[in-house]
Amino acid sequence: MAEAEEKEVEIPNRQVKFSEAFKEFMPKDWAPYPSEVSPANLPAPLPASAPAKARREKLSAAFPGERLILPAGGLKVRNNDCDYAFRPHSAFAYETGLGEDREPDSIFIMEPVEGGHEARFYFHPRVPRTDPEFYSDSTYGEMWVGQRESIDEMAALTQLDVRDISDADDVMKENLKEMGVRVVRDADPRVTEKIDGWREELGIDLAYAQKKDDELAQWLSLERMIKDEFEIAEMQSACDRTATAFEGVVRQFPEAINRGRGERWVEGVFGLYSRHLGNDVGYGSIVAGGDHANTLHWVRNDGDLRSGDLVLIDAGIEIESLYTADVTRTLPLNGKFTDAQRKVYDAVLEAQQAGMAAAKPGNKFKDVHQAAIEVIARKLEEWGLLPVSAEETLDPEKGGQWRRWMVHGTSHHLGIDVHDCALARNEDYREAELKPGMVITVEPGIYFKSTDLLVPEELRGIGVRIEDDIVITEDGCRVLSDKLPRLADEVESWMAWLWAGAKK
Repeated sequence: MAEAEEKEVEIPNRQVKFSEAFKEFMPKDWAPYPSEVSPANLPAPLPASAPAKARREKLSAAFPGERLILPAGGLKVRNNDCDYAFRPHSAFAYETGLGEDREPDSIFIMEPVEGGHEARFYFHPRVPRTDPEFYSDSTYGEMWVGQRESIDEMAALTQLDVRDISDADDVMKENLKEMGVRVVRDADPRVTEKIDGWREELGIDLAYAQKKDDELAQWLSLERMIKDEFEIAEMQSACDRTATAFEGVVRQFPEAINRGRGERWVEGVFGLYSRHLGNDVGYGSIVAGGDHANTLHWVRNDGDLRSGDLVLIDAGIEIESLYTADVTRTLPLNGKFTDAQRKVYDAVLEAQQAGMAAAKPGNKFKDVHQAAIEVIARKLEEWGLLPVSAEETLDPEKGGQWRRWMVHGTSHHLGIDVHDCALARNEDYREAELKPGMVITVEPGIYFKSTDLLVPEELRGIGVRIEDDIVITEDGCRVLSDKLPRLADEVESWMAWLWAGAKK
Protein backbone atom coordinates (compact mmCIF):
# COMPACT_ATOMS: atom_id res chain seq x y z
CA MET A 1 0.00 0.00 0.00
CA ALA A 2 1.38 3.38 -0.99
CA GLU A 3 2.10 5.97 1.64
CA ALA A 4 0.87 9.55 1.43
CA GLU A 5 3.37 12.36 1.18
CA GLU A 6 3.48 15.96 2.37
CA LYS A 7 0.59 16.18 4.76
CA GLU A 8 1.13 18.42 7.75
CA VAL A 9 -0.30 15.86 10.17
CA GLU A 10 2.14 13.18 9.03
CA ILE A 11 5.10 12.20 11.22
CA PRO A 12 7.83 14.76 10.36
CA ASN A 13 10.58 12.25 9.66
CA ARG A 14 8.41 10.57 7.01
CA GLN A 15 7.38 13.69 5.12
CA VAL A 16 8.66 14.07 1.61
CA LYS A 17 8.38 17.63 0.42
CA PHE A 18 7.19 18.41 -3.09
CA SER A 19 9.37 20.83 -5.05
CA GLU A 20 7.94 24.02 -6.45
CA ALA A 21 8.74 22.72 -9.92
CA PHE A 22 6.60 19.65 -9.29
CA LYS A 23 3.74 21.73 -7.89
CA GLU A 24 3.78 23.88 -10.99
CA PHE A 25 4.04 20.89 -13.34
CA MET A 26 1.43 18.61 -11.75
CA PRO A 27 -1.78 20.51 -12.64
CA LYS A 28 -0.94 20.92 -16.34
CA ASP A 29 -2.58 19.19 -19.31
CA TRP A 30 -5.33 17.08 -17.82
CA ALA A 31 -8.50 16.31 -19.76
CA PRO A 32 -11.54 18.16 -18.43
CA TYR A 33 -14.07 16.26 -16.36
CA PRO A 34 -17.05 15.20 -18.49
CA SER A 35 -19.52 17.38 -16.60
CA GLU A 36 -17.28 20.39 -17.22
CA VAL A 37 -17.57 19.77 -20.96
CA SER A 38 -21.37 19.67 -20.89
CA PRO A 39 -24.13 19.56 -18.24
CA ALA A 40 -25.56 16.70 -20.31
CA ASN A 41 -22.73 14.58 -18.94
CA LEU A 42 -23.95 14.81 -15.35
CA PRO A 43 -24.57 11.35 -13.86
CA ALA A 44 -28.04 9.84 -13.76
CA PRO A 45 -29.84 9.79 -10.40
CA LEU A 46 -29.12 6.85 -8.15
CA PRO A 47 -31.91 4.21 -8.23
CA ALA A 48 -32.67 4.89 -4.55
CA SER A 49 -33.01 8.65 -4.99
CA ALA A 50 -36.74 8.54 -5.84
CA PRO A 51 -37.87 6.28 -2.95
CA ALA A 52 -35.59 8.24 -0.59
CA LYS A 53 -37.49 11.43 -1.46
CA ALA A 54 -40.77 9.82 -0.39
CA ARG A 55 -39.14 8.66 2.85
CA ARG A 56 -37.95 12.19 3.61
CA GLU A 57 -41.48 13.49 3.26
CA LYS A 58 -42.55 11.17 6.09
CA LEU A 59 -39.54 12.22 8.16
CA SER A 60 -40.40 15.89 7.66
CA ALA A 61 -44.00 15.34 8.72
CA ALA A 62 -42.92 13.48 11.86
CA PHE A 63 -40.64 16.27 13.14
CA PRO A 64 -42.10 19.61 11.98
CA GLY A 65 -40.02 22.70 12.66
CA GLU A 66 -36.98 20.74 13.92
CA ARG A 67 -33.51 20.48 12.44
CA LEU A 68 -32.60 16.83 11.93
CA ILE A 69 -28.94 15.86 11.56
CA LEU A 70 -27.97 12.48 10.11
CA PRO A 71 -24.20 12.03 9.71
CA ALA A 72 -22.79 9.37 7.41
CA GLY A 73 -19.99 8.54 9.85
CA GLY A 74 -16.25 8.65 9.43
CA LEU A 75 -13.43 6.34 8.54
CA LYS A 76 -12.28 3.97 11.28
CA VAL A 77 -8.64 3.12 11.71
CA ARG A 78 -7.83 -0.54 11.26
CA ASN A 79 -4.16 -0.19 12.06
CA ASN A 80 -1.77 2.75 11.95
CA ASP A 81 -2.71 4.75 8.83
CA CYS A 82 -4.91 2.06 7.24
CA ASP A 83 -8.70 2.31 7.56
CA TYR A 84 -11.48 -0.23 7.47
CA ALA A 85 -13.69 -0.19 4.40
CA PHE A 86 -16.29 2.52 4.88
CA ARG A 87 -20.01 1.85 5.13
CA PRO A 88 -22.37 4.76 5.78
CA HIS A 89 -24.72 4.73 8.75
CA SER A 90 -27.94 2.93 7.86
CA ALA A 91 -30.26 5.84 8.70
CA PHE A 92 -28.15 8.14 6.53
CA ALA A 93 -28.21 5.66 3.63
CA TYR A 94 -31.96 5.14 3.97
CA GLU A 95 -32.82 8.85 3.84
CA THR A 96 -30.30 9.90 1.17
CA GLY A 97 -30.29 6.88 -1.14
CA LEU A 98 -26.49 6.70 -0.98
CA GLY A 99 -24.99 3.23 -0.65
CA GLU A 100 -21.69 1.41 -1.18
CA ASP A 101 -18.86 3.43 0.43
CA ARG A 102 -20.49 6.86 0.11
CA GLU A 103 -19.73 9.24 1.67
CA PRO A 104 -17.37 9.39 4.70
CA ASP A 105 -17.49 12.52 6.87
CA SER A 106 -20.59 13.86 5.12
CA ILE A 107 -23.72 15.08 6.90
CA PHE A 108 -27.34 15.05 5.80
CA ILE A 109 -29.48 17.80 7.33
CA MET A 110 -33.24 18.27 7.20
CA GLU A 111 -33.46 22.02 7.64
CA PRO A 112 -36.90 23.33 8.70
CA VAL A 113 -38.48 25.86 6.35
CA GLU A 114 -41.98 27.13 5.90
CA GLY A 115 -44.13 24.20 4.84
CA GLY A 116 -41.68 21.47 5.72
CA HIS A 117 -37.93 20.88 5.37
CA GLU A 118 -35.13 21.41 2.90
CA ALA A 119 -33.07 18.25 2.39
CA ARG A 120 -29.43 19.35 2.35
CA PHE A 121 -26.38 17.18 1.86
CA TYR A 122 -22.98 18.47 3.02
CA PHE A 123 -19.92 16.64 1.73
CA HIS A 124 -16.30 17.11 0.67
CA PRO A 125 -16.44 17.78 -3.09
CA ARG A 126 -13.72 17.24 -5.65
CA VAL A 127 -11.07 19.96 -5.63
CA PRO A 128 -9.44 21.46 -8.74
CA ARG A 129 -6.25 19.80 -9.89
CA THR A 130 -4.41 22.96 -8.93
CA ASP A 131 -5.12 22.13 -5.29
CA PRO A 132 -2.36 20.09 -3.57
CA GLU A 133 -5.11 17.83 -2.21
CA PHE A 134 -5.39 16.37 -5.73
CA TYR A 135 -2.06 14.56 -5.42
CA SER A 136 -1.11 14.67 -1.72
CA ASP A 137 -4.20 13.82 0.35
CA SER A 138 -4.66 10.09 0.96
CA THR A 139 -8.21 10.59 2.26
CA TYR A 140 -9.72 12.76 -0.48
CA GLY A 141 -7.07 13.18 -3.16
CA GLU A 142 -7.98 11.93 -6.63
CA MET A 143 -4.57 10.36 -7.13
CA TRP A 144 -5.15 8.31 -3.98
CA VAL A 145 -8.84 7.40 -3.82
CA GLY A 146 -10.10 8.08 -7.32
CA GLN A 147 -12.23 10.76 -8.88
CA ARG A 148 -14.71 12.31 -6.49
CA GLU A 149 -17.93 14.05 -7.46
CA SER A 150 -18.31 17.78 -7.76
CA ILE A 151 -21.21 19.47 -5.99
CA ASP A 152 -23.24 19.47 -9.23
CA GLU A 153 -22.49 15.81 -9.89
CA MET A 154 -23.48 14.77 -6.37
CA ALA A 155 -26.67 16.81 -6.69
CA ALA A 156 -27.48 14.96 -9.92
CA LEU A 157 -26.88 11.60 -8.25
CA THR A 158 -28.89 12.24 -5.09
CA GLN A 159 -31.43 14.87 -6.23
CA LEU A 160 -30.55 16.76 -3.06
CA ASP A 161 -29.48 20.31 -2.28
CA VAL A 162 -25.72 19.61 -2.07
CA ARG A 163 -23.32 21.93 -0.27
CA ASP A 164 -19.70 22.00 0.86
CA ILE A 165 -18.99 20.30 4.20
CA SER A 166 -17.05 23.36 5.33
CA ASP A 167 -20.40 25.14 5.82
CA ALA A 168 -21.98 22.42 7.96
CA ASP A 169 -20.86 23.59 11.41
CA ASP A 170 -22.33 27.05 10.98
CA VAL A 171 -25.64 25.54 9.89
CA MET A 172 -25.77 23.03 12.74
CA LYS A 173 -25.03 25.76 15.33
CA GLU A 174 -27.46 28.34 13.98
CA ASN A 175 -30.37 29.07 16.35
CA LEU A 176 -29.48 25.95 18.30
CA LYS A 177 -31.10 27.19 21.49
CA GLU A 178 -34.27 28.49 19.87
CA MET A 179 -34.81 25.60 17.48
CA GLY A 180 -35.40 21.95 18.22
CA VAL A 181 -32.35 20.05 16.95
CA ARG A 182 -31.95 16.29 16.89
CA VAL A 183 -28.92 14.26 15.83
CA VAL A 184 -28.42 10.55 15.20
CA ARG A 185 -25.93 10.15 18.02
CA ASP A 186 -24.19 6.90 17.10
CA ALA A 187 -23.56 7.80 13.45
CA ASP A 188 -20.49 10.00 13.98
CA PRO A 189 -19.23 10.59 17.55
CA ARG A 190 -17.31 13.67 16.40
CA VAL A 191 -20.48 15.39 15.20
CA THR A 192 -22.38 14.37 18.33
CA GLU A 193 -19.58 15.71 20.54
CA LYS A 194 -19.67 19.05 18.74
CA ILE A 195 -23.42 19.40 19.09
CA ASP A 196 -23.41 18.40 22.76
CA GLY A 197 -20.61 20.91 23.36
CA TRP A 198 -22.62 23.70 21.77
CA ARG A 199 -25.66 22.64 23.78
CA GLU A 200 -23.71 22.87 27.03
CA GLU A 201 -22.31 26.30 26.10
CA LEU A 202 -25.85 27.55 25.50
CA GLY A 203 -27.22 26.08 28.72
CA ILE A 204 -29.43 23.52 27.00
CA ASP A 205 -30.54 20.59 29.16
CA LEU A 206 -28.28 17.87 27.78
CA ALA A 207 -30.24 14.92 29.18
CA TYR A 208 -33.46 16.22 27.63
CA ALA A 209 -31.73 16.87 24.30
CA GLN A 210 -30.26 13.38 24.24
CA LYS A 211 -33.72 11.94 24.93
CA LYS A 212 -34.97 13.80 21.85
CA ASP A 213 -32.04 12.44 19.85
CA ASP A 214 -32.93 8.91 20.92
CA GLU A 215 -36.53 9.43 19.81
CA LEU A 216 -35.27 10.35 16.33
CA ALA A 217 -33.09 7.24 16.15
CA GLN A 218 -35.98 5.06 17.26
CA TRP A 219 -38.32 6.62 14.69
CA LEU A 220 -35.78 6.09 11.91
CA SER A 221 -35.42 2.45 12.92
CA LEU A 222 -39.16 1.81 13.13
CA GLU A 223 -39.80 3.56 9.80
CA ARG A 224 -37.84 0.85 7.98
CA MET A 225 -40.15 -1.93 9.20
CA ILE A 226 -42.46 -1.93 6.18
CA LYS A 227 -40.50 -2.04 2.93
CA ASP A 228 -41.56 -0.13 -0.18
CA GLU A 229 -41.55 -1.70 -3.65
CA PHE A 230 -37.99 -0.55 -4.34
CA GLU A 231 -36.72 -2.14 -1.14
CA ILE A 232 -38.47 -5.46 -1.77
CA ALA A 233 -36.96 -5.57 -5.26
CA GLU A 234 -33.52 -4.87 -3.77
CA MET A 235 -34.02 -7.62 -1.19
CA GLN A 236 -35.01 -10.02 -3.97
CA SER A 237 -31.87 -9.09 -5.87
CA ALA A 238 -29.71 -9.65 -2.78
CA CYS A 239 -31.25 -13.09 -2.27
CA ASP A 240 -30.82 -14.05 -5.93
CA ARG A 241 -27.16 -13.07 -5.89
CA THR A 242 -26.69 -14.93 -2.62
CA ALA A 243 -28.10 -18.08 -4.22
CA THR A 244 -25.49 -17.76 -6.98
CA ALA A 245 -22.79 -17.47 -4.32
CA PHE A 246 -24.03 -20.60 -2.54
CA GLU A 247 -23.82 -22.48 -5.82
CA GLY A 248 -20.23 -21.33 -6.22
CA VAL A 249 -19.44 -22.40 -2.69
CA VAL A 250 -20.87 -25.91 -3.10
CA ARG A 251 -18.83 -26.42 -6.27
CA GLN A 252 -15.77 -25.75 -4.14
CA PHE A 253 -16.56 -28.27 -1.38
CA PRO A 254 -14.13 -30.94 -2.69
CA GLU A 255 -11.34 -28.34 -2.85
CA ALA A 256 -12.21 -27.06 0.63
CA ILE A 257 -12.04 -30.59 2.05
CA ASN A 258 -8.74 -31.39 0.38
CA ARG A 259 -6.90 -28.18 1.23
CA GLY A 260 -7.46 -28.13 5.00
CA ARG A 261 -8.90 -25.19 6.93
CA GLY A 262 -11.84 -25.63 4.62
CA GLU A 263 -14.05 -23.26 6.56
CA ARG A 264 -11.75 -20.42 5.54
CA TRP A 265 -11.82 -21.60 1.92
CA VAL A 266 -15.61 -21.53 1.85
CA GLU A 267 -15.69 -18.14 3.57
CA GLY A 268 -13.26 -16.79 0.99
CA VAL A 269 -15.24 -18.13 -1.96
CA PHE A 270 -18.44 -16.58 -0.63
CA GLY A 271 -16.60 -13.30 -0.05
CA LEU A 272 -15.34 -13.37 -3.63
CA TYR A 273 -18.88 -13.66 -4.96
CA SER A 274 -20.06 -10.95 -2.57
CA ARG A 275 -17.51 -8.44 -3.80
CA HIS A 276 -18.00 -9.42 -7.42
CA LEU A 277 -21.81 -9.53 -7.45
CA GLY A 278 -22.53 -6.91 -4.80
CA ASN A 279 -20.98 -4.46 -2.39
CA ASP A 280 -19.73 -6.92 0.22
CA VAL A 281 -20.91 -9.55 2.65
CA GLY A 282 -23.85 -8.27 4.68
CA TYR A 283 -22.28 -9.52 7.92
CA GLY A 284 -19.47 -11.81 9.01
CA SER A 285 -20.11 -15.14 7.30
CA ILE A 286 -20.57 -18.21 9.49
CA VAL A 287 -18.99 -21.36 8.03
CA ALA A 288 -19.28 -24.10 10.62
CA GLY A 289 -18.29 -27.67 9.86
CA GLY A 290 -19.26 -30.56 12.12
CA ASP A 291 -19.54 -29.63 15.79
CA HIS A 292 -18.71 -25.98 15.05
CA ALA A 293 -22.31 -25.66 13.80
CA ASN A 294 -23.40 -25.86 17.43
CA THR A 295 -21.72 -22.53 18.17
CA LEU A 296 -24.39 -20.11 16.99
CA HIS A 297 -22.10 -17.30 15.88
CA TRP A 298 -19.06 -19.31 14.76
CA VAL A 299 -17.20 -16.67 12.74
CA ARG A 300 -13.64 -17.83 13.36
CA ASN A 301 -14.05 -20.19 10.41
CA ASP A 302 -10.66 -21.82 10.86
CA GLY A 303 -11.62 -25.48 11.00
CA ASP A 304 -11.18 -28.35 8.59
CA LEU A 305 -14.11 -29.67 6.59
CA ARG A 306 -14.49 -33.44 6.49
CA SER A 307 -16.41 -35.61 4.07
CA GLY A 308 -19.36 -37.13 5.89
CA ASP A 309 -19.90 -34.08 8.12
CA LEU A 310 -22.44 -31.33 7.69
CA VAL A 311 -21.45 -27.72 7.17
CA LEU A 312 -23.68 -24.86 8.29
CA ILE A 313 -23.25 -21.74 6.16
CA ASP A 314 -24.98 -18.55 7.32
CA ALA A 315 -24.15 -15.81 4.81
CA GLY A 316 -25.66 -13.08 2.67
CA ILE A 317 -24.63 -10.64 -0.02
CA GLU A 318 -25.08 -6.94 0.62
CA ILE A 319 -25.78 -5.21 -2.69
CA GLU A 320 -24.81 -1.68 -3.73
CA SER A 321 -27.83 -0.06 -2.07
CA LEU A 322 -26.77 -1.80 1.18
CA TYR A 323 -29.77 -4.14 1.37
CA THR A 324 -28.65 -7.59 2.41
CA ALA A 325 -29.78 -11.18 2.24
CA ASP A 326 -29.43 -13.48 5.26
CA VAL A 327 -29.60 -17.15 4.32
CA THR A 328 -28.53 -20.32 6.10
CA ARG A 329 -28.15 -23.76 4.60
CA THR A 330 -26.86 -26.87 6.35
CA LEU A 331 -25.36 -29.15 3.72
CA PRO A 332 -23.74 -32.61 3.64
CA LEU A 333 -20.17 -32.12 2.52
CA ASN A 334 -20.16 -35.34 0.51
CA GLY A 335 -23.59 -34.66 -0.99
CA LYS A 336 -25.54 -37.25 1.03
CA PHE A 337 -27.21 -36.96 4.44
CA THR A 338 -26.70 -39.83 6.86
CA ASP A 339 -29.84 -41.17 8.54
CA ALA A 340 -29.00 -39.30 11.75
CA GLN A 341 -28.27 -36.06 9.93
CA ARG A 342 -31.47 -36.32 7.90
CA LYS A 343 -33.48 -36.99 11.07
CA VAL A 344 -32.37 -33.67 12.59
CA TYR A 345 -32.52 -31.81 9.27
CA ASP A 346 -36.10 -32.88 8.54
CA ALA A 347 -37.19 -31.84 12.03
CA VAL A 348 -35.73 -28.35 11.54
CA LEU A 349 -37.32 -28.08 8.10
CA GLU A 350 -40.72 -29.02 9.53
CA ALA A 351 -40.27 -26.31 12.17
CA GLN A 352 -39.38 -23.78 9.49
CA GLN A 353 -42.42 -24.69 7.41
CA ALA A 354 -44.61 -24.21 10.48
CA GLY A 355 -43.05 -20.81 11.08
CA MET A 356 -43.65 -19.75 7.48
CA ALA A 357 -47.27 -20.87 7.69
CA ALA A 358 -47.70 -18.53 10.67
CA ALA A 359 -46.06 -15.63 8.82
CA LYS A 360 -49.16 -13.82 7.58
CA PRO A 361 -51.00 -10.54 8.19
CA GLY A 362 -52.98 -10.47 11.41
CA ASN A 363 -50.62 -12.82 13.22
CA LYS A 364 -48.04 -11.35 15.50
CA PHE A 365 -44.31 -11.40 14.82
CA LYS A 366 -43.82 -13.68 17.82
CA ASP A 367 -46.30 -16.22 16.41
CA VAL A 368 -43.70 -17.29 13.84
CA HIS A 369 -41.32 -18.28 16.62
CA GLN A 370 -44.06 -19.97 18.60
CA ALA A 371 -45.12 -22.12 15.65
CA ALA A 372 -41.54 -23.21 15.02
CA ILE A 373 -40.67 -24.09 18.61
CA GLU A 374 -43.83 -26.13 19.03
CA VAL A 375 -42.48 -28.45 16.35
CA ILE A 376 -39.01 -28.45 17.94
CA ALA A 377 -40.45 -29.29 21.37
CA ARG A 378 -42.55 -32.12 19.94
CA LYS A 379 -39.54 -33.63 18.18
CA LEU A 380 -37.41 -33.39 21.31
CA GLU A 381 -40.16 -35.16 23.26
CA GLU A 382 -40.39 -37.90 20.59
CA TRP A 383 -36.65 -38.45 20.83
CA GLY A 384 -36.81 -38.75 24.63
CA LEU A 385 -34.63 -35.74 25.36
CA LEU A 386 -37.00 -33.60 27.42
CA PRO A 387 -37.41 -34.13 31.18
CA VAL A 388 -41.05 -33.03 30.81
CA SER A 389 -43.71 -33.15 28.10
CA ALA A 390 -43.63 -30.88 25.06
CA GLU A 391 -46.60 -28.99 26.48
CA GLU A 392 -44.85 -28.43 29.80
CA THR A 393 -41.57 -27.33 28.24
CA LEU A 394 -43.42 -24.69 26.20
CA ASP A 395 -44.79 -23.07 29.37
CA PRO A 396 -43.02 -19.66 29.40
CA GLU A 397 -42.97 -19.49 33.19
CA LYS A 398 -42.19 -23.05 34.25
CA GLY A 399 -40.73 -24.62 31.14
CA GLY A 400 -38.09 -23.67 28.62
CA GLN A 401 -36.00 -26.85 28.71
CA TRP A 402 -36.20 -27.03 24.90
CA ARG A 403 -33.94 -23.96 24.77
CA ARG A 404 -30.96 -26.18 25.59
CA TRP A 405 -31.07 -27.23 21.92
CA MET A 406 -32.31 -23.98 20.29
CA VAL A 407 -31.37 -20.96 22.34
CA HIS A 408 -32.01 -18.28 19.69
CA GLY A 409 -35.14 -16.69 18.24
CA THR A 410 -36.67 -17.83 14.98
CA SER A 411 -37.00 -14.50 13.20
CA HIS A 412 -35.78 -10.94 12.86
CA HIS A 413 -36.50 -8.06 10.52
CA LEU A 414 -34.16 -7.75 7.57
CA GLY A 415 -33.29 -4.89 5.24
CA ILE A 416 -30.56 -2.30 5.08
CA ASP A 417 -29.27 -3.89 8.30
CA VAL A 418 -29.08 -7.64 8.74
CA HIS A 419 -30.92 -7.13 12.05
CA ASP A 420 -33.09 -4.32 10.78
CA CYS A 421 -35.28 -2.01 12.88
CA ALA A 422 -33.33 -3.02 15.98
CA LEU A 423 -34.23 0.13 17.95
CA ALA A 424 -37.97 -0.47 17.67
CA ARG A 425 -39.75 -1.01 20.98
CA ASN A 426 -40.95 -4.48 21.93
CA GLU A 427 -44.58 -3.53 21.31
CA ASP A 428 -43.62 -2.43 17.80
CA TYR A 429 -41.51 -5.51 17.12
CA ARG A 430 -42.14 -8.86 18.82
CA GLU A 431 -45.64 -7.97 20.00
CA ALA A 432 -46.62 -6.22 16.77
CA GLU A 433 -48.83 -7.61 14.03
CA LEU A 434 -47.24 -8.68 10.78
CA LYS A 435 -48.15 -6.42 7.87
CA PRO A 436 -47.66 -6.64 4.11
CA GLY A 437 -44.23 -5.33 3.14
CA MET A 438 -42.40 -6.56 6.22
CA VAL A 439 -39.32 -8.63 5.39
CA ILE A 440 -38.26 -11.12 8.05
CA THR A 441 -36.17 -14.26 8.38
CA VAL A 442 -37.43 -17.68 9.44
CA GLU A 443 -34.52 -19.66 10.89
CA PRO A 444 -35.15 -22.40 13.43
CA GLY A 445 -32.39 -24.79 14.38
CA ILE A 446 -31.45 -27.77 16.50
CA TYR A 447 -27.97 -27.95 17.99
CA PHE A 448 -26.58 -31.10 19.59
CA LYS A 449 -23.12 -30.37 20.95
CA SER A 450 -20.64 -33.22 20.88
CA THR A 451 -20.25 -32.89 24.67
CA ASP A 452 -24.00 -33.09 25.44
CA LEU A 453 -24.46 -36.40 27.25
CA LEU A 454 -28.26 -36.11 27.22
CA VAL A 455 -28.20 -36.59 23.46
CA PRO A 456 -27.92 -40.05 21.86
CA GLU A 457 -24.39 -40.64 20.68
CA GLU A 458 -25.32 -40.88 16.99
CA LEU A 459 -26.80 -37.34 17.14
CA ARG A 460 -23.96 -35.65 19.02
CA GLY A 461 -22.05 -33.08 17.03
CA ILE A 462 -24.93 -32.45 14.60
CA GLY A 463 -26.08 -28.86 14.28
CA VAL A 464 -28.69 -27.75 11.75
CA ARG A 465 -30.19 -24.37 10.93
CA ILE A 466 -32.28 -23.54 7.87
CA GLU A 467 -32.92 -19.85 7.20
CA ASP A 468 -34.86 -18.10 4.50
CA ASP A 469 -35.90 -14.51 3.88
CA ILE A 470 -39.60 -13.84 3.36
CA VAL A 471 -41.80 -10.84 2.62
CA ILE A 472 -45.26 -10.66 4.15
CA THR A 473 -47.95 -10.43 1.46
CA GLU A 474 -51.68 -9.67 1.61
CA ASP A 475 -52.56 -13.32 2.29
CA GLY A 476 -49.39 -14.92 3.64
CA CYS A 477 -45.74 -14.67 2.69
CA ARG A 478 -43.43 -15.08 -0.28
CA VAL A 479 -39.98 -16.64 0.01
CA LEU A 480 -37.35 -14.32 -1.44
CA SER A 481 -34.56 -16.89 -1.12
CA ASP A 482 -36.46 -19.64 -2.92
CA LYS A 483 -33.73 -20.26 -5.50
CA LEU A 484 -31.95 -22.44 -2.94
CA PRO A 485 -33.51 -25.86 -2.20
CA ARG A 486 -34.60 -26.89 1.28
CA LEU A 487 -36.03 -30.42 1.10
CA ALA A 488 -33.30 -32.95 1.90
CA ASP A 489 -33.80 -34.91 -1.35
CA GLU A 490 -33.75 -31.69 -3.36
CA VAL A 491 -30.58 -30.56 -1.61
CA GLU A 492 -28.84 -33.81 -2.54
CA SER A 493 -30.01 -33.59 -6.17
CA TRP A 494 -28.97 -29.94 -6.39
CA MET A 495 -25.49 -30.68 -5.08
CA ALA A 496 -25.06 -33.60 -7.49
CA TRP A 497 -26.17 -31.34 -10.39
CA LEU A 498 -23.68 -28.64 -9.37
CA TRP A 499 -20.82 -31.12 -9.14
CA ALA A 500 -21.72 -32.71 -12.46
CA GLY A 501 -21.61 -29.29 -14.08
CA ALA A 502 -18.31 -28.47 -12.42
CA LYS A 503 -16.71 -31.59 -13.92
CA LYS A 504 -17.69 -30.78 -17.50
